[in-house]
Amino acid sequence: MKEPEAAVADIFSSIQGEGVFVGAKQIFVRFKECNLMCSFCDEPRQGPAVVYTPRSLMSAVNLLIQEKGPHHSVSLTGGEPLCHADFLLNFLPLLRRNRIRSYLETNGTLPEALARVIDLVDIIAMDFKLPSSTGLRAFWGEHLDFLKIASKKKVFVKAVVTANTTNKDIEKAISIINGMGKNIPFILQPATPAREGGKEVGKERLLEFLEMGTRGDLEHIQVIPQMHKLKGVK
Repeated sequence: MKEPEAAVADIFSSIQGEGVFVGAKQIFVRFKECNLMCSFCDEPRQGPAVVYTPRSLMSAVNLLIQEKGPHHSVSLTGGEPLCHADFLLNFLPLLRRNRIRSYLETNGTLPEALARVIDLVDIIAMDFKLPSSTGLRAFWGEHLDFLKIASKKKVFVKAVVTANTTNKDIEKAISIINGMGKNIPFILQPATPAREGGKEVGKERLLEFLEMGTRGDLEHIQVIPQMHKLKGVK
């Protein structure tokens, strides 16, 4: 039987710049395909990609480890890695066999795909795609179903907030997280200003969002910008 294949836009060693694991040394595997087109997306759809099999990708990961030393985990990002569930079903066991943690960065809209691989994943960084931020339709149903599955593992939720983000969307996100567990971290990530036509979400709005989370009894809500963008790190 032919091995599954996936187009990977990039694979490299760097420092995690987002979420609760900010600052961790990771190997990043950036899958090319995505099922969404968010207004603030900073990953180009065009450009080269390399087609890997699970075994050839594992060889590339091991080569980076030999060159760069130990890493906290391998970040499977994109794009949207869950567009390649068949590939992950074959690749994730190879990471386990090599005693390497998997860190799934996902837009949180493909619960059926997550259900197929959840037993093989170690850490999940899940997005909530707030409609007032993304310019897309709401995905509340998908996010709820996704978080129900993701909560079986170590998971945190992050949401990009922009100058257009509404209180209603923040309240809805808080409500969903509360329904699954007040201890699930919720990270508010201000959009990179360049992607917003130069408009930044103001400090007062960020403080208002944080207060909403506190009133909603969330145990862990923080504002963490994209630190790799601030430091000029890939």
